[in-house]
Amino acid sequence: MLPDALSYDGLRAAFRWQIPEYYNIGVDVCDRWADSEPERLALISVSPDGNSGEVSFGKLKSQSNRLANLLRALGVVPGDRVGILLPQMPETAIAHIAIHKLGAISLPLFMLFGEESLRYRLDNAEAKAVVTNAEGAVKLAAIRERLPSLAQILTVDGPAEGCHDIQTDLSGMAEHFQPVQTKAEDPAILIYTSGTTGPPKGALHAHRVLLGHLPGMEMAFDLFPQAGDRLWTPADWAWIGGLLDVLLPGLHHGVPVVACRFQKFTAEAAFALIERHGVRNAFLPPTALKMMRKLEPAPDPARLRMRSVASGGETLGATLIDWGRRVLGVTVNEFYGQTECNVVVSSCAKIMPPRPGIMGRGVPGHEVAVLSETGERLPKGKIGQIAVRAPDPVMFLGYWKNPEATAAKFAGDWLLTGDCGQAEDEGWIRYVGRDDDVITSSGYRIGPGEIEDCLIGHPAVALAGVVGKPDPTRTEIVKAYLVLAPGVERSDALAEEIQTWVRQRLAAYEYPREIDFVPDLPMTATGKIIRRVLRERARAETLQREKSS
Repeated sequence: MLPDALSYDGLRAAFRWQIPEYYNIGVDVCDRWADSEPERLALISVSPDGNSGEVSFGKLKSQSNRLANLLRALGVVPGDRVGILLPQMPETAIAHIAIHKLGAISLPLFMLFGEESLRYRLDNAEAKAVVTNAEGAVKLAAIRERLPSLAQILTVDGPAEGCHDIQTDLSGMAEHFQPVQTKAEDPAILIYTSGTTGPPKGALHAHRVLLGHLPGMEMAFDLFPQAGDRLWTPADWAWIGGLLDVLLPGLHHGVPVVACRFQKFTAEAAFALIERHGVRNAFLPPTALKMMRKLEPAPDPARLRMRSVASGGETLGATLIDWGRRVLGVTVNEFYGQTECNVVVSSCAKIMPPRPGIMGRGVPGHEVAVLSETGERLPKGKIGQIAVRAPDPVMFLGYWKNPEATAAKFAGDWLLTGDCGQAEDEGWIRYVGRDDDVITSSGYRIGPGEIEDCLIGHPAVALAGVVGKPDPTRTEIVKAYLVLAPGVERSDALAEEIQTWVRQRLAAYEYPREIDFVPDLPMTATGKIIRRVLRERARAETLQREKSS
């Protein structure tokens, strides 16, 4: 969508949104290419054992049409929510495409989620069906009785009790499917995002959200697409960063996307994948970059064919940018956004030199500003809240079944990100920090409220306060301060038991890596935990450790 231009100012001056009245993500990223070039390469699928296979757009269309017919036969109708509990694999893309062509709403879910995280999201969304694998089916079986809306579970890798075996059932489905004619404003994707208080909120996006993402991703990937481009990210496709920053934009542009599900991310595996499969464009979260930077000796840049690397979720520094130039052979472009309104700020080394520590400039088509507490634009150098003006194609429709939270997200025409920043010269925006309690760990944004609720569910825990503690590799780790129930004795064994309790019920990245047992927690007069005091305590602990080491 970005026009041809040799400068940032040229891009902004020439850019115009092109949002049609009727638009369907599934048709756009699949059928549009399959109808003209059915053999065009869409996905390179890399299995955990390293074996790989290729999937054409023609196959994406036939398989997604069969799945759409199957879902319709099972009672899924336009507007229904369908969960996708799968790792990076072709079936994940096929499921999203089928759901969108059916006019239903896809609900991405992390394989790392424990039973309670899955139960809340599926129940809150009133999901009618879930597409998953054998591992996911086991988790769903344990909570299915508490999900009255969940009528169907479909497995992609063989039969499971109480589930439909997709591979068997698809054989009886027709390859032809007439996609539902959806409007660009019709709902398409429901992604749950953790906040600072209360349970996770579902950010509901319209079909236009993909078009809204395109200018930012084209900018972050150095004027993507170019001849020979090939995309990959280690970020899970259940995260907006994997789904809408890589998978769907790549398919929209007809650029092959590498689907790889590492058993465990390592620098060695990442470099090997990039080299073996000719990855030219990668979205690498800062934590992944930090892990790759630790590899010694560094790989030979001549063996890599990188053209662009984008990174977001945490602020990059000069060290990572310098390393990227030396080892990856590219300048890493930083971008910024959040689940409700993603990729609205970006850098682009192709047309403007980066400024380490300053995340970028407003992407063409998005009006981004730093506002005061009264909603006025602040002059450069003044710290305020980063905000985006509505309407905007990348902006969410609202929080699912939560109009109060939706209203609180806006101040007039401005969507408030909850993050603090300051404007610099020439429209650059510096990220300063956040004015909420969301924890940023290994690229994940983690809400403490859900973890605190889980901790309190343990019989030994009376009160829990959760904050982010500074960490050189993960940016922050989850740290929990716990008041034990009367008569319970603290011990290392108990701490480990509580960590396992959270890991099994929520997600592997959400469990507290450190636990302190404390006599009490700082509270307001109304009984709310003052997390600011706990964050200061955690920072002081980090500083003390650094001094003594």
